[in-house]
Amino acid sequence: MLDNRKKRILKAIVDEYIGTAEPVSSGSISKKNGIDFSSATIRNEMAELEKTGYLDKPHTSSGRVPSEKGYRLYVDELIKDDNISLEEIKYISSKLETKVNEIEDLTRITASTLSEITHYTAVSIGPKSEIQNIEEVKFVLLGSRMLMAVILTDTGMIKETIIKFNEDITEKQVETLNFIFNNKLKGKPLAEIDTPLEKYIFSQMNYSVAIIRKVIEQIKKVINEQDNKIYLEGAKQVFDLPEFKSLETAKKFINLLDTKEIMLDLLDSGFAQDINVYIGSENSAKELKDFSIVTFKHKIGNKDMGTIGIIGPTRMDYSKVISVLKYISKKLNNKN
Repeated sequence: MLDNRKKRILKAIVDEYIGTAEPVSSGSISKKNGIDFSSATIRNEMAELEKTGYLDKPHTSSGRVPSEKGYRLYVDELIKDDNISLEEIKYISSKLETKVNEIEDLTRITASTLSEITHYTAVSIGPKSEIQNIEEVKFVLLGSRMLMAVILTDTGMIKETIIKFNEDITEKQVETLNFIFNNKLKGKPLAEIDTPLEKYIFSQMNYSVAIIRKVIEQIKKVINEQDNKIYLEGAKQVFDLPEFKSLETAKKFINLLDTKEIMLDLLDSGFAQDINVYIGSENSAKELKDFSIVTFKHKIGNKDMGTIGIIGPTRMDYSKVISVLKYISKKLNNKN
């Protein structure tokens, strides 16, 4: 356990390093950030913080930088979560009040706004199909062998797909399809659109089994595509940061963004709380070891609307990111 003085000094060092990207000396924080200790006292405490693993000392500098352990204590105990300006509040409010037709649009707007304010890269996915309930399934005949299926869920997601057949279908058959799909699926999770449904529908109508199978396969395909669709915002933002002047770090970051499986795992991670912070080696994937990730469970009321992840260096401005996320969360809940 650190005493109050060490915590104040550690917080001042983290704040200073986040702001300057330069190793922090005792003189640079003396009389700053409410630190009223002498330089000698600060030096002694910094030496203790280094010895206990909260600070690191780069070989080329007499100053110190926060370690992952130092950042973790900072995020868990020392951070300010009201680091948001009136201008930023107004900007967020105006962006989130934009009228959207689909929940995916709101998720993208939220991620884009977050990236613009924090200057980090944001990745996002919409709500998973297993937590969405079907409000309506609508089939529309576009031609003698072409059908459009539209699915509306309780999250406001609208999915549509075109289905082509090798045999003619009639308006009467489409009416029957609409009745049976809605009778069977309304209020049920999207995930229930599965092969057993094929047997049910086939038992209720005189359809070719090939037509039924085609309908279900195409609907499942568009649902699976939604579950694996990743949106990327502000990918270029981070390249202005000092850490990304390193060609090796920049290449790792580009490769990371290109690896869909890692991105999906990242966004699927998290616990019951809305905001989760993973610092450096706390990330499970080795490709994420040089970065910090903040994931945000996007909710309206108690309904899970997807996840947004913010990716940056371990020298991330955690206070700004978390403050903005908390305000966004508050605004989204007010939309309920």
